[in-house]
Amino acid sequence: MKNTILRYGIYSAVTICLLALAGWFLGKNLDYSLQEVIGYAGMVIALLFVFFGIKHYRDKENNGVVSFGKALQTGILITLFAALSFGILDVIYIKYINPDFMTEYYTNYAEQMKNSLSESEFQIKLKELETQKEMFSNTFVSFLLMSATVFIIGFIISLLSALILQRKP
Repeated sequence: MKNTILRYGIYSAVTICLLALAGWFLGKNLDYSLQEVIGYAGMVIALLFVFFGIKHYRDKENNGVVSFGKALQTGILITLFAALSFGILDVIYIKYINPDFMTEYYTNYAEQMKNSLSESEFQIKLKELETQKEMFSNTFVSFLLMSATVFIIGFIISLLSALILQRKP
């Protein structure tokens, strides 16, 4: 089981990092909303290795049998690789590759709010946005948020994969 988790965890981690980098660099001129959709799609694609890892473990290492619990455990451990690597990559991106990202993102978001809200609502939301920007500018918070996002999606995929792939003796 250890080899399966390591192999498919690395596949998932490498895939999520490559897709994120491709999205960041190839999608520079795209709208932030579209970039976000592409980012989530990349996460789901990379986390498909959870399904394949559980299936490999069941079929190749465990004689075609796997309990729901063991399948879920395998999926979660594979997910951890992707979640931690994406959290680290995000910190590197924001701190070293594109240190202006937070400012650009929040400036864009503030402009969208200004165009869609009344002046009084905009001022209230802008204060909230500034607080949020300050919080997410913290390296540790950014790492946790990005890792948690991938982990939650990976947990859902692990849960679904365990339900689909479980097979009793």
